[in-house]
Amino acid sequence: MTEPIAAGGGRDADDAESPARVTIYEVARRAGVSIATVSHALNRPERVSSSTRERVLEAVDALGFTPKQTAVSLARSGVGRIAVVAPFSAYPSYFERLLGILRACKSRRIEVVVFDDVSKDGPSVLLETLPTTGRVDGLIIMGIEPDPAVTKRLQRRHVPAVLLDRASTAFTSVTVDDEAGGRMLAQHMIGRGARSFAFVSPPPPDIEHVTSGELRVRGFQAAIRDAGLPEVTWLIAEDSVEGGREAVSDVLALPTRPDAVFAVHDRLAAGLLGGLTDAGVRVPEDMLLAGYDDSDVAGAMGVTTVRQPFESSGWAAARALLQTLAEPGAAVQRISLRPELVVRRTA
Repeated sequence: MTEPIAAGGGRDADDAESPARVTIYEVARRAGVSIATVSHALNRPERVSSSTRERVLEAVDALGFTPKQTAVSLARSGVGRIAVVAPFSAYPSYFERLLGILRACKSRRIEVVVFDDVSKDGPSVLLETLPTTGRVDGLIIMGIEPDPAVTKRLQRRHVPAVLLDRASTAFTSVTVDDEAGGRMLAQHMIGRGARSFAFVSPPPPDIEHVTSGELRVRGFQAAIRDAGLPEVTWLIAEDSVEGGREAVSDVLALPTRPDAVFAVHDRLAAGLLGGLTDAGVRVPEDMLLAGYDDSDVAGAMGVTTVRQPFESSGWAAARALLQTLAEPGAAVQRISLRPELVVRRTA
């Protein structure tokens, strides 16, 4: 039996006017723009300046406007629609998460629409406008957290959202315990006899929240500290296989050559493996090496790594959203999945 779907597009009871009586002309008049500009702001937001878009959205919020044709078509179809906002879906890991989402929705009357915008401001602009359009009943947002204004708009419009690969206090979130993954990897390397360590990653992004890479090294450092061993040396590399290869010179130039190197993901580890081999460093005899994610390149090159349950996390996010749609007002959950150590020849 199909679970009931709670329609999105609601609003607060104290809004000034009924959404059934609000037209695009009223929104345009309140915002001081043309109806064409309102349409662009909602449907093609990249064509409108940020200041104009903000003015339109303020009017939309104040009036509780929802494009009527879209909302009615959803109501009549009897089919729920969820949007997946995946700004990095070209990455294999995000594709696997999407497969999990589709698997969870396969037997339901649910349409899944993917918004994939890898431009610098694409995801934030989309999230500013999508809650106001009435085109979707719920959102799964991968890898980014909505800013406070978007969060407020989603809550006012009663559009449920689940964050995937990002923790949140405002919305239900599904993450993998990267700190545990880093810890189990360090414990494995210590068990193999390592006593000095380096961590290789790209520069941390200039953002407020803690990244998955920072959580990995935090767990890695904690296990090493618990063992009474020296602190990890953190080296910065370009985010590519070639960047890992070039980082080998920095690893070998350290005053104390590390017994073990942990790369924040498998592509960097693959580059490090190639560079170390070219430099005559035997892996794992002279130096242990590990990556993270358990990508195809790790399996092909025999790199010890940590496997993330990507597809399972997508499935869990979709199930959590479907539950929220069926039971409006359900409590916010923080779902954390545990990764798995995969031991191969490099460590």
